Parts: sequence; C-alpha cells; structure tokens
Amino acid sequence: MNLKEFAELAGVSTATASRALSRSGRVSEETRQRIAVLAEKLGYQPNAIARNLRTQRTMTVGVLVPMGHDALQHLSDPFFNTMIGFLADALVDRGYDLLLSRVLPSDERWLDRYIGSGRVDGIIVIGQSDQYHVIESVARRYHPMVVWGGQLPGQQHCAVGSDNFRGGQLAAEHLVAQGCRKLAYAGPDRGAEFGERLAGVRAALAAAGLPEPVELPSHFEPDAAYRDLAAHLLSLGHMPDGIVAGADVTAAGMIKALTELGHDVPGAVRVIGYDGLPLGEQLTPTLTTIDQQLREGARIMVDLVLRRIAGEDTPSVRIAPRLLQRAST
Repeated sequence: MNLKEFAELAGVSTATASRALSRSGRVSEETRQRIAVLAEKLGYQPNAIARNLRTQRTMTVGVLVPMGHDALQHLSDPFFNTMIGFLADALVDRGYDLLLSRVLPSDERWLDRYIGSGRVDGIIVIGQSDQYHVIESVARRYHPMVVWGGQLPGQQHCAVGSDNFRGGQLAAEHLVAQGCRKLAYAGPDRGAEFGERLAGVRAALAAAGLPEPVELPSHFEPDAAYRDLAAHLLSLGHMPDGIVAGADVTAAGMIKALTELGHDVPGAVRVIGYDGLPLGEQLTPTLTTIDQQLREGARIMVDLVLRRIAGEDTPSVRIAPRLLQRAST
C-alpha cells in the first residue's frame, strides 16, 4: 500500500496523512490519533526512502567529534557519552536520526569531504578541538552547522557553549573563598575552550592579588591523564592547596593521583572539576564542578541546527555556567 491508497482509506488528503504519520505540520490531535490507529491496524509503514527523495532530506543530522587535539581520546570518554546521549534524545524528539563520526583530521579538507557525502541534512560538531580555523572556513560556505564550543570576537560559525572564561573565574573564586592561596590549573592546554578557562582562572587570581596558577598539562584520555598528573605532582617543589581541573575526567585523575601520593582531598588539597558530568557524584570525595548544563546545550544545538536546515540564520548562544559544590572542596 502506498501513501495515496492509505490516505484514501483514511478519508484524508495525502498531505494530511503524511503530516500525521510524520508528526510534522498542522494536523488536529483527533485526526492524528485516528490515522495512527488505522496505520497500526493495517500495518502500514511510510516509505522513508521515497519520502526522502521527494523532500530532498535524509532526516539525519551528523554529529562529528574532531580529535585533532588528542588522538588518544575516544567516544567512550564520559563527556562525549553524556553529550551524545543528550543530542540523540533531542534529535529523536524532533523526528531525526543521528549519524556519529569520530574524526582524526589528516588535512584541512575533512569537514568538506563529510559535507560532500550527502548523508546528512546538517551537522553538529562537538568541540572545536584544534580545528577552529577549519570550522570557521567551512562556515562561510556551509550554513546548516552548529558547534559546541567557545565564541571569539568576529566568529563566523554558530557556536553553543558555556561561558568558559566565567567558568574558570568561578572555579578559582570558589577555591580562593575556601582559603586556597597556591593554585594550579590541570588539564588539556590545546583548544579555545580550555584557553578561555585558564584565562578565567588567571583573571580571578589577579583580582585577588594572588600569583598565577601552576600549569599541569595532561591528555584527555583518563589513564594517560592520570599518569601525566601523577608525574607533575611528583616533580612539584611546593604542593598547591587548590587545583582547578579543565574537565571532570581530569579532576578524577587528579584526585586519584593525590590520594595515592598521600595528599588528602579536600584536607590538604581542594579540587574542582569542569563539566558537570554525572560521574562527579560517584567519586570519593564527590566532585565540586563547574556545570556547563550539557542537556540544555544539546537541546539548544538541535533546535539551532534544524532552524538552519530550514534556511534560518541563527546567532551563537552562550550558556551561563554554575558552581556545583560538593565534598572535594
């Protein structure tokens, strides 16, 4: 049975039947329910391929995760797990599928090649990585793209993300208010987002009349991050009394390293993370963190990319971060 035949049985136009079955457009709830019951009774399933050919849409959004900053990082990372789950929920609610790709950029054409494949209607990029210039260049000629990341003056691409500078400030201000005077910043040192977080930490310390933080760079991947941080701690002449981690995973590695070296958290060293991931509540001690409000961010990104697919221009959105205080500080 094709759509025309089904619509005749339902006593409606093909357009009404199509809108009711796809749950798009204006159809009364009574009509939608009646058509859904009839489709269930007849076992009728719309032909998605024919629909896509007719509308020139795939009803799929590509979610790309560029890993130019750290080839060791994988999609099993808790941050990506959380964000991808939130994006999938939001896309399904809007009738779209998600096509996920982890990208190790080999040249500056990786994003163009993906767009040229024709597999998706639009793209969400999770993280600017070290590919800011590639994303910025493509945004000048490809409209239906939204990026999770920071926002710089004059930026072309539409980005959604927490105010990373303010988040870094909040983290440092909280530690200073807890009595910390010798701070360190631990975590990745590549990418615009992390640079803004570190800048926020520096600004808060300068305002408090305290010295700049000791920088303890590390990988993203949890095991590698733990090894990096443990080595840094062993080499330090003076142990900091407060540590801002650039990510919750980094904070987890830092707490593990400090504990194994005999430094009590939060008794000797207070640690604060950045992300607001569920894992923070599972750590011992539970992790104080800067919450980026990832679920809200995912909802906004999906809304913006679908509006851009429809031809609308949309501005970037900056989400206010918030402090979640727990036992680690």
